[in-house]
Amino acid sequence: MKVVAINGSPRTQGNTHELIKTVFAALEIEGIETEIIQVGAKNIKGCIACYKCFDNKDKKCAINNDIANEVISKILSADALILGSPTYFTDITAELKALIDRLGLVAIANGGLLRHKVGAAVIAVRRGGGIHAFDTINHLFQISQMFIVGSTYWNLGFGREKGEVLNDNEGLNNMTNLGQSLAFLLKKLKI
Repeated sequence: MKVVAINGSPRTQGNTHELIKTVFAALEIEGIETEIIQVGAKNIKGCIACYKCFDNKDKKCAINNDIANEVISKILSADALILGSPTYFTDITAELKALIDRLGLVAIANGGLLRHKVGAAVIAVRRGGGIHAFDTINHLFQISQMFIVGSTYWNLGFGREKGEVLNDNEGLNNMTNLGQSLAFLLKKLKI
């Protein structure tokens, strides 16, 4: 079993990364393979609504001059997907939104490629707007017929400065529980 996490933060080792690492620690204890893919601050364009993915049906976006198809391929090979982002003006980063739009359309165009995969959102937030960012990610999971995993609270960690989220004990405990719940569901689905 494998879980791929997409870090939508431009801070490669920032708060979003720390939250994902906390989820991964719980998964790795259960013997589940993990991989973090950096999308924040990378070259990734938004969907241009060309709909060529519906004609091509090759599990790829027709735009092939950025990292999107490489990331989509890794997501499709995984059993579960974590999408992580800091909160930017009450939403996710532009890079993560671009990936969501392209991944979602490619998945739908190819007969529901994300259907019955497991998904979890992870959000770093300074103060407000985290729930809206959390919802943005979960909308992809819902329209894709994915199984969404929750935790003891919304999957949020509080902190602004790099590493500050490590002071949010409730948030870290929530991420550990999220990893445990992900592992539980993945094992049940493999029966």
